[in-house]
Amino acid sequence: MIAFISRRLITSFFVLLAATMVIYGLTALAGDPLEDLRELPGPDRERRMADRIDRMNLDVALPLRYLAWLGNLFRGDLGVNRDGQDVGVLLGAALSATLQLVVAATVLAVVIGVIVGIVSALRQYSAFDYSVTFAAFVCFSLPLFWVAVMLKQYIAIEFNDWLRDPVIPPAVIGSAALVGGLAWAALAVGERRLRLAAFGAGAAVTAVTLALLSATRWFADPGIGLFALAVLAGGTAIGLTVLISGLQYRGPLYAALAAAGIGVLLSEVLDPVLADPGWAGIFGLALVTVAVCAGLGHGLGGLLRRQAITAAVLTGLITGGLIFLDRMLRGFAAYSERVRGRPISTIGSRTPNFTGDFWQTNLDAAGHLLLPTMALILISLATYTRYSRSSMLEVMNLDYVRTARAKGSPERTVITKHAFRNGMIPITTLMAVDFAGVIGGAIVTENVFGWQGMGSLFLRGLQQVDPAPVMAFFIVSGTAIVVFNMLADIVYAYLDPRIRLS
Repeated sequence: MIAFISRRLITSFFVLLAATMVIYGLTALAGDPLEDLRELPGPDRERRMADRIDRMNLDVALPLRYLAWLGNLFRGDLGVNRDGQDVGVLLGAALSATLQLVVAATVLAVVIGVIVGIVSALRQYSAFDYSVTFAAFVCFSLPLFWVAVMLKQYIAIEFNDWLRDPVIPPAVIGSAALVGGLAWAALAVGERRLRLAAFGAGAAVTAVTLALLSATRWFADPGIGLFALAVLAGGTAIGLTVLISGLQYRGPLYAALAAAGIGVLLSEVLDPVLADPGWAGIFGLALVTVAVCAGLGHGLGGLLRRQAITAAVLTGLITGGLIFLDRMLRGFAAYSERVRGRPISTIGSRTPNFTGDFWQTNLDAAGHLLLPTMALILISLATYTRYSRSSMLEVMNLDYVRTARAKGSPERTVITKHAFRNGMIPITTLMAVDFAGVIGGAIVTENVFGWQGMGSLFLRGLQQVDPAPVMAFFIVSGTAIVVFNMLADIVYAYLDPRIRLS
């Protein structure tokens, strides 16, 4: 493993070095960096041109300029742009904005896409499978700029207007109930009578839920509440236990339910601590959650101690996430009033000059992240869904999966332990490429939503024929591609022990 990583690093270093030479030369030769100054009137033009020529070393031959930049790079200096701004500072701000914008979207797209793709493969040729296939192809064909504009119009502008009087019209409740019933029917497995019952139950639950939310004006002052929190935490505990160990063994179930119950109880006990915490406090509570839940799994797990620890820790973390969401929603009404009833923003990453407590500042960040995250998820979700479905269908037909079934292994074990693990190998490649690519920013999304991220830094440097910002972008994105591809190779060996990296 060490020899493999060493060889990859050495090879990648020389590849990146050669690529920097090409990119620097192409950027420097892409146009005239003095073009905007040549059009200035008056005697100040010559002085400003001389300043820029000196700052960008334009009076030096191109190969010597590249070598000077490379020498500064090895000393940790990214130089200045054509206006004299420190490129390191610009890169830090751009990278921070890009990571906020694309990491959450990419992680959600991977998680949701893989789950939906696996369920679609297990329900091959069912109504759910056909629905997912249709939705995936529609999302995949949508232009990103058009999706972004539609989201700004209907999820931001009109939704913000609706929040002034958040009453759901009966026609909307009826349409949503129809869609909910169809979704439940698509998930149901069995004869027509069972699917019709699922349709009726889904439509009724959706209609009643929306009617209650409308009558109580929940959207004006939202929150999860203690009862709903307990129900969601308990359902999470049962669902994770089913996936990890099954319900035939009680140890993991008791450990997961104990983690959920303690989490719900502590959400009230720790009310003063959660009133205005910081991120350090939140991470500290997460670490304590992991330690306590691991202890519960160890003590209550019995013979399935390892599975119990996994179920308890995941249940505890998800319950903590629900508590975090509930606390944010409790501050929604006050935050909405402070931003004049426009909680969902259409441009930028922050409200200018906005200050508030921990929950209000995070609501502000979430309101700015919502639309670009939704746009990126809709486009990426289709790819992960189709790849996951295809990979799982291929694996499910292999001999070792049929052998596992023939041995009498439970279907849960066959899917999670045998099929899913090997089915993730192609997805790992796609994930590595995507995570490396998003570090370079999302140029279209950043332009539509006014984010000053890595894509904007690169595009602006290219338009201004300014090599320093472009090279800073390339160093970060190129290094990310190398690192993530190496991580993908290492994950291959973990997913399939037959793969050797030596």
